[in-house]
Amino acid sequence: MTETMLDIKQWGNNLGVRLPVAIARAAHLHVHQRVRLSVTDGLITITPISDEPLTLEQRLARYEPARHGGEAMGSSQRLGAEKW
Repeated sequence: MTETMLDIKQWGNNLGVRLPVAIARAAHLHVHQRVRLSVTDGLITITPISDEPLTLEQRLARYEPARHGGEAMGSSQRLGAEKW
């Protein structure tokens, strides 16, 4: 088991800790990887989220027109060399 003691620091309006490389390696974490944080009975758990690419169905299920601005190109004008 890999273990270490860390200090919690202020990061803007949030609190943060830096994971030492030994901890990150032991947990198979890497830069820009998404993780899920949960608290159960006062214990914090960090769970890596797999990097598997999303299927088209999964991407469409996450699509929210209000959040993503609806249509990508709401213009009827030609903007380039496309042909209709």
